[in-house]
Formats: sequence, C-alpha cells, structure tokens
Amino acid sequence: MHLAVTMATYGHVLGLHQEALNALNVYPVPDGDTGTNMALTLESVVAELAGLEGLEFLEASARPGPPTGKGLPFGPVEMAAVCKAIAHGSLMGARGNSGVILCQLLRGLTRVLAEGERDADGARLAAGLSAASDAAREAVLRPVEGTILTVARAAAQGATERARGGAELVEVLEASHAAAAEALARTPDQLPVLAQAGVVDAGGAGYLLLLDSLLSVVDGRPLPAAPDVTASAYAAMSDALPQAELEVEGEGGGSDLRYEVMYFLEAPDHTLRAFKEVWAGLGDSIVVVGGEGLWNCHIHTNDVGASIEAALDAGRPRDIRVTDLADQVEEERWVREGAGVPAVAGAEVEPPPRTAVVAVANGEGIGRIFRSLGVHYFVPGGQSMNPSTAQILEVVESVPSDEVVLLPNNDNIRPVALQVCELSTKTVRVVPTSGIVEGFAALLEYDPEAGASDNAAAMAESARRVVAGEVTRAVRDATGPAGPIHAGDWMGLSRDGVEVVGDSVAEATCGLLGKLLHDEHELVTLIEGEGSGAGETRRVTEWLAEHRPDVAVEVHHGGQPLYPFLISIE
Repeated sequence: MHLAVTMATYGHVLGLHQEALNALNVYPVPDGDTGTNMALTLESVVAELAGLEGLEFLEASARPGPPTGKGLPFGPVEMAAVCKAIAHGSLMGARGNSGVILCQLLRGLTRVLAEGERDADGARLAAGLSAASDAAREAVLRPVEGTILTVARAAAQGATERARGGAELVEVLEASHAAAAEALARTPDQLPVLAQAGVVDAGGAGYLLLLDSLLSVVDGRPLPAAPDVTASAYAAMSDALPQAELEVEGEGGGSDLRYEVMYFLEAPDHTLRAFKEVWAGLGDSIVVVGGEGLWNCHIHTNDVGASIEAALDAGRPRDIRVTDLADQVEEERWVREGAGVPAVAGAEVEPPPRTAVVAVANGEGIGRIFRSLGVHYFVPGGQSMNPSTAQILEVVESVPSDEVVLLPNNDNIRPVALQVCELSTKTVRVVPTSGIVEGFAALLEYDPEAGASDNAAAMAESARRVVAGEVTRAVRDATGPAGPIHAGDWMGLSRDGVEVVGDSVAEATCGLLGKLLHDEHELVTLIEGEGSGAGETRRVTEWLAEHRPDVAVEVHHGGQPLYPFLISIE
C-alpha cells in the first residue's frame, strides 16, 4: 500500500470536493468551511512528505489528475518515515474543528502502520482504522454521534469484521468503505439539523474520501467526481437552516459561542488533563491533539482571553488564531443566498454613527477582519485593481452617516481618495494608509461618535505606529538596494521599499521579518493571502519560534490576491 501516494491522492480529491463539503456544512457556528479546513490540513501533510528523500513524485501532485505511485515500494524504514511525516504534517497544518479531528485520525492510523515490518495487509489496515477512530474520540471532549466520529467508527468496524477471516487488503477496504458510506447516509437520523437541511455530515463525507483514495491507489478504482456546487446549490442544501433546532453540543454541534480559538501549546504531556478541565468550562467543540510536548488545541468560546490564559498554566501557546464565527456565518449567508460578497457590502446601523468608515479592500478574509474592527462599507480594489474616483464616491454617498473616514490602503489609491473629499456632499477625511495592516492598525483608534477630522488624526497616528510588511512576486527584472531582482522572484517589502529577495514565499517572508523585527517588538500578525499555503505558514512560524521565541504570533486568513503574506509588527 503506497501510503504517501494515498495522502497525495487524498489531498487532490479533497481539493476537488472542497466547495461541495463546505456547502454540506449547515451549522451556524462550528466550521462553516469543513472542506477548506480538511484540504488545508492535507496540503500540510503533502508538503511534509515532499521533503522526504525518494518521494519526488509528490511534486507531480500539483498537476491535473491524481498522483500515481507505481514502482515505489516501501520497506520498514521508509514506511516509518512516511508515517512520521504524515503525523507531524497533519499536526502542524490542522485547521478548524474538522482539520484537528482529521489530524488525530491520521495520527492514529499511521501509529499502527508505522509498526509494521512490511506493507500493510488487511489486518494491519483494520487495526490502523480502529486506532484512528479511538484516537479521534479521545481527542474530542464531548463526542457527538452523526459526525465524522460516527463515520470513522463504522469504517473501523467494517474493516475489522472483514479482516477477521483473513481477507485481502482490497476486500477489507471495500468492507470499510461500505460501512462508512452506510453510516454517513444515516447521519441525518442522528442529528436533526442535518435531517432538516437535507444533507449528510460534511466531515464524515470528507473522511469517506480517504477510503476512496485508498481504493484508488490500491486497486485502481476511479475517484468520485466532484459535484457542481453553485450558489443555488448552497441555498437548496440549507433551506431548512433557519428552522433548525440547534441543541447539540460538541464536535459538529451548534451553540451560541462566537469565537474559534486555535493555537499550538508547548507543554508537558502530564499538564494536559488540567488544561482540558479548564477548557471544559469555557466552551465546546474542544479538540486537543498531539503529544511529546506539542499540542494543537481548538475551542469555540465566548471568552477568548481565558482560553489563551489557560495555556499559560500548562506551558507556552504560540501561533494563536482567533476567528469571529458570527462574521463567518454572515459570509456563508451571502453565498447561500447566491449573492457572494457584494461589490459594495453594507450593513445598516440604527441609528447610523456620526462617522462611518469606508475601506478599500479585496479578499473575503480581509473583509471579515475589517468588519470586526467596525467597517461596514467597502470598495473592492487593491494593487492590481485601483477603483476610480466615481466608484469610491458612490459608496461614500450611499453611507447613511454625515461624516466619513476613508482608508485607501494603497499608495496608488490615496490620490483618488483625496479627490473624493472635494467632490462629496459629506465631510470626508482620508487616513493615508499604504497597506491593509495599516488600515487594521488605524481602526484601533476609530470612534464612531467622534467627528471625521478627530478620527482621521487619531487613526493616522495609530497606523504610523505599526511596522508593516508585504510579500509579493516580481513581474519584471529590476535592481535595488536588496540586489538584482528577476521576474518571478519573491520580494519582501517595507515602507522603505524592497528589503529582501528570495526564491520562495517562505524565504522572502522570513528574510523580511529578520529585517523588520527588533528587540522591543512583541507581536507579529501574519495575514495569509493567495499563494500561501499551510506549508509556507508553518515554515514562517517555525522560523519565528526558533529565531524570535519571545515574540507572539497570530495568523489570520485574508484571501487577498498578489500578496501571500501581509505582516504587522507591534
């Protein structure tokens, strides 16, 4: 059984089914992006495997079609190395509730497979699937049936029953797949919210694709085609959502908890019991996976501070991620209604504030962060899509407030924004933000009830205090203080221009951080954009952990084009 090829295949098919899995998820709080989280987790696994000598075939996984592993047998040493890479890659790259549980499933499976002195047969695979199911249930504080946990247990039971008679590997896989598919079909009977929405569990559907991948690699079975998921399909899948009675707690359940908190915890294993007991009183959807001093921790909670402080009693948290789930739900509503993210996204406020903020931004995640900081009016645009004066003016005039602060968030857009001040019938002031992270920093001083002039002055001062950086790719040859630049090189930019040039996203990002970070700095915020993946983010955070261990790190998904990473240093 070519386990590395299976992981590459699984990552490939998860990518194809990503939006379909996202659409299946009907819960209004936990993990509205199950497919994305599972796909990103496997992306990290494949990146880890790609670093193993002799697995060069994984480079082909980026090409259309699933990878193949013909002629790549694994001996005992190689199998152990592959299993170790899968376990570590999934731990470091796990995203969201579903990603963390998938990580534990993979860790349980590979722990058993790594013990074999030869390729896995039917009995060993069955034992691995059983260990995967047990490990996932142990990691979830309050297991709930009708979720990925149910599907994983059925997969293990089906494999175990077939393996008892000495069945071959393919026969065991067929039995496991059949049992898992049957369990997945029954998930609506176990969770009313699934039945009312007319869907099966998203995480369970994602786990079934692992068994599809195994059958494809072992026996050449075709991979399931990804359904065509359109905006209307989203709506059809979730028509019953407003009427759903959401009383389930735990993995896959609904609640009124607003924030998702995730971080890595460096702590001795014996401290985790007390840590979990503290977290049990702070929220739900609690999953803690890992071991040997490093843990990936996930919780939904209303008390972000206490959730992070709990880690300090056990050890040291790092790579902290906080997601406002209420904003995530609003984005899902736009998609399900077929609207997507509108060109001008507005949220009526009753009564309107004295001063409103209009921001120029691009990327759903960027918009979510801006909304959490008080912005409800947007003009789509950025480095490669500069909005016109008329476009900005139209949004400003539509705002119900009499005074407006404009955040251009780009040097090219700032002159256009200044023209709006003269053309608008409102009182408009421009905060000269050169980038997105300066816009975030400016909003820390935003006072809705203060005037536009006072707001602009305070916000501009706040924007100047942050050290901002960007990573992007050169489109042509050039020269500069950092040396020669060739088209395709990755560049790290500060307010002063190009600081570093690198061959990869991670190299340029780490080099830029090395230039910008000083002893007085305490916090680095990374905003992930298009072109960044779990592997790149992990390499950057590991560089920070090694070279600047006293600096806290936060990672947020922005989705901005052209800039794989935006950096804020405070």
